[in-house]
Amino acid sequence: MTGESRSFGTIRIVAGAKRGHRLKVPRSQDMRPTSELVREAVFDVLGPVDGLRALDLFAGTGALGLEALSRGGASCVFVERDPAIAEVLQSNIAALGYLGSSRVIVADYQRTLGHLAGAALCFDLLFVDPPYRMLPDVEVVLGPLLPSLLSQDGVAVIEGPRALPASFGQDVVFERAYGDTRITMIKIGRNASEDRALPGHV
Repeated sequence: MTGESRSFGTIRIVAGAKRGHRLKVPRSQDMRPTSELVREAVFDVLGPVDGLRALDLFAGTGALGLEALSRGGASCVFVERDPAIAEVLQSNIAALGYLGSSRVIVADYQRTLGHLAGAALCFDLLFVDPPYRMLPDVEVVLGPLLPSLLSQDGVAVIEGPRALPASFGQDVVFERAYGDTRITMIKIGRNASEDRALPGHV
């Protein structure tokens, strides 16, 4: 076994142009990449993502953002504060050929959110998958900024522990538990009951 194989695991892209391609995942207690089962479920609910702009806020190795690009997303901004993990993320992006449609920001999420909101950048997809212990604090920080970060029909996908619901003060359009993981999808200024009548295409 090589040193690299001992240091890294892998996960697969589930669907799209890069289906089956593997992403490097550092073997670390701090890494909890979104499972293939949960990613498949998330994108089944989202429906087509062709041409959409994504923000992967706690990117890790990029599983959610790269899945979106594989399925036809136009671009993705990846935010990761750990330089070593960001290096692996950059390697995964390059291996899949998405350097031209990706931007990696190596910084704390609060600083990055302030910069993005101040620059009037908005996104159609926002993936929020922080360390579970951080979710309550992230909800406080991110909630007020969502209207300026999401496009008119934008969707925020929040991944957290099953026992801790998080709506970020917005309309919940989808919520379901997958094992120990809870996925919540929210939109800005939408009627939640109306959206729930459209399973598979939030």
